[in-house]
Amino acid sequence: MIDLKILRDDPDLVRSSQRTRGEDPALVDVLLEADSVRRAAIVEADQLRSQQKDLGKLIGKAPADEKQALLAKGKELSDQVKAANARESAADEQMNAAHRAINNIVAPQAPAGGEQDFNLLETIGEPADIENPKDHLELGESLGLLDMERGAKVSGSRFYFLTGAGAMLQLGLLQLAAQKATANGFTVMIPPVLVRREVMEGTGFLGAHAAEVYHLPDDDLFLVGTSEVPMAGYHMNEILDLSAGPKRYAGWSSCFRREAGSYGKDTRGIIRVHQFDKVEGFIYCRPEDAEAEHEKLLGWQKEMLAAIDVPYRVIDVAGGDLGSSAARKFDCEAWVPTQNTYRELTSTSNCTTYQARRLQVRYRGENGKPQVAATLNGTLATTRWIVAILENHQQPDGSVRVPAALVPFVGTDVLTPT
Repeated sequence: MIDLKILRDDPDLVRSSQRTRGEDPALVDVLLEADSVRRAAIVEADQLRSQQKDLGKLIGKAPADEKQALLAKGKELSDQVKAANARESAADEQMNAAHRAINNIVAPQAPAGGEQDFNLLETIGEPADIENPKDHLELGESLGLLDMERGAKVSGSRFYFLTGAGAMLQLGLLQLAAQKATANGFTVMIPPVLVRREVMEGTGFLGAHAAEVYHLPDDDLFLVGTSEVPMAGYHMNEILDLSAGPKRYAGWSSCFRREAGSYGKDTRGIIRVHQFDKVEGFIYCRPEDAEAEHEKLLGWQKEMLAAIDVPYRVIDVAGGDLGSSAARKFDCEAWVPTQNTYRELTSTSNCTTYQARRLQVRYRGENGKPQVAATLNGTLATTRWIVAILENHQQPDGSVRVPAALVPFVGTDVLTPT
């Protein structure tokens, strides 16, 4: 949730953020009104409760001939307190709904617009001149790395088996990411992939993206689409010690997405699937350190992409494509020869205090008082990277060169057709 102090001090900033996202700025006025009504309801209820308490003291000391009148007044005041409490509770509910309806405030550096309105920050590497390139599915099947047919037989469309060197390639990517994360001060963790409703809601994934989430209604648990979710919940309702600097975690997990509404889009191969594995960096820090941590996360992602030796570009994502919790997001997109375009491999988001405020994650400031922490997340490796590796490192004879950094994990420097 956004900081209400910012809302009260500068509502135009929040309206501008809404417009940058392509969302309704009138929701700001709804929230301002709900905030005003709630504050008035709290004052009214507090005053009546105070009067009730004072009257109770009078009744205890009053002479017998005055008690009856005081008791009658107490009954009347009790009814008023109940009504005020009900109004306060209703105002709280309305305030909470209005508060959650507004997504994080977009950073001023982020461009306005939708998916195609990003700012290009840099391009790294030149796409190779590959004559008649094969796509990753054709390569994966000919090399014995990928079995979509049996994946569909076992689990349905958009499921797959990674087999032999394909499995080793993914494990190598994830292990390389875990090693790099550890070397840079991250604690590697394997988190739960089923989480409670309050954690999924707290991270912002049960709003506009709720259709993407697998839900187990009998248990009211949710399968995560990224380990960002359990990592964000790891310190829920805690006060952190950030005196030694940010807390950095790297969550290694399977991830699950329904891909609702994406039928007919990227259905070939493993670009858009229902299950994949990922190592996700997650950081808790003081708000004033968040921008610098965001740049560091991007730097670690670029090191990982350099290790797999693929051409890519870095974009500053537009406000309308940020997602509810991010104030700013950088994507690294690798060149995919058969699509003649760049496709997202990594994403890193600065969520400022939005998630931590929902999840009650705080730290002690210099004055010793609890302050809301900031959170950030960023992909360090995932299954989709196999697409970029296969297509960019394919050779005329149908083989694929294994990036040098992954050779120790895969056990060979060239994958040859079976």
